[in-house]
Amino acid sequence: MQIKEASKKWNISERRIRKLIQDGRIEGAEKIGTTWIIPNETDKPIDKRFKEEENFIINLPADYFKGVDEKLAILNSKRPLSKATLKSLEENNILNWTYNSNAIEGNTLTLRETKVVLEGITIGGKSLKEHLEVINHKDAILFLEELVKKDENISEWNIKNIHSLILKEIDNENAGKYRLENVKISGASKVPPDYLKVPEEMEKLIDRYENWKQYHPLVKAALLHGEFVFIHPFVDGNGRTARLLMNFEAMKSGYLPIIIKADVRAKYYDALDMAMLKGDYTDFIKLIVEEENKILDQYLEITNN
Repeated sequence: MQIKEASKKWNISERRIRKLIQDGRIEGAEKIGTTWIIPNETDKPIDKRFKEEENFIINLPADYFKGVDEKLAILNSKRPLSKATLKSLEENNILNWTYNSNAIEGNTLTLRETKVVLEGITIGGKSLKEHLEVINHKDAILFLEELVKKDENISEWNIKNIHSLILKEIDNENAGKYRLENVKISGASKVPPDYLKVPEEMEKLIDRYENWKQYHPLVKAALLHGEFVFIHPFVDGNGRTARLLMNFEAMKSGYLPIIIKADVRAKYYDALDMAMLKGDYTDFIKLIVEEENKILDQYLEITNN
């Protein structure tokens, strides 16, 4: 296999694989002409770079997730849902997820207007950018759902593809590309890392994520969202991408999409800021579980009728 294939198989960057080859850490790698070839049976090399201990603060009782897990189990016992019911629920998810995620970032389209745009109709008096944000977010959700169906892993490649869809035709120059400048997160107390460190920090995030196996899936979803936002790898679109990644983890584990409502934006930002400053994810996880409970309740109410 070539480096690109190995990158996808092992879920590490092509840049890192080239470095490991140079260090003699990939057994059997051979250069044929200008192309490196790696035997298909070669195991993923052990990465010894990132061994720092995680210091997350999560002050929750051991049985905190019992309620949400029981609701999910009840819903799963009712599956398969009818095609009509499933289609209706999924369309409603796309609408609410798109509206709220965009509204958090300042999009002024109402829920009803967002629905109309999703149906292919233009809203007078609203900018092209706001229309594209709706269309792009829907496309990003559909792409995410395909990744989940295929049981794909989270990788830098997939993260860039998600972000590329978010900024498609809005900012093609920066879509799917790590930032080349330093930024500040509006309202946050901590400054993201220097842009020169972004590639390494993103690679490090994927490595750390793979070691979060001890956590409940909704905790992993929260950590992935928060740690991604703190890196702020892109010039724009980080919030929407973070919420999509959060749901990548939740949905892969069988949970329903976690939709952070625009009307709890202040609470959401405060919880993220607490995680950023002190590593305390308690409030953020509570918010995520609260929203997961709400959508599970909606599904259960419909399926009980």
